[in-house]
Amino acid sequence: MKKSIASLIIAAPFLWACATVVPPPTQRMADAQSAERSARELGADHSPEAQLSLKLAQDQIALARTAMTDGDNERATSLLMRANADAELSIAQARESAAKVEEQKANDAAAKQKTANIAQGAER
Repeated sequence: MKKSIASLIIAAPFLWACATVVPPPTQRMADAQSAERSARELGADHSPEAQLSLKLAQDQIALARTAMTDGDNERATSLLMRANADAELSIAQARESAAKVEEQKANDAAAKQKTANIAQGAER
């Protein structure tokens, strides 16, 4: 009897851990949706480099919604963590793409100015 009580006392924390319910990841959902929206606002859907990451984020958010509806909050949490990472990557890729466009515009303007300077007699 003492042995079974001792075993129960030792096992209780482990049984409790297994019985805990993972709460719905509502904050993670909000964070992932916000990051996905930011990516779209920054033009990720128009940047070839960022489109795949944005699509992955959107897909993960949709799968997470389904998982939450099914009560699988642990899976939803995992999906939303990945969705947030994909959306953040899409944001970085969209910014990089925009920076490349601006760099090309600056290089074109510099080349045009150099041509104008040479045409006006400036030394090379």
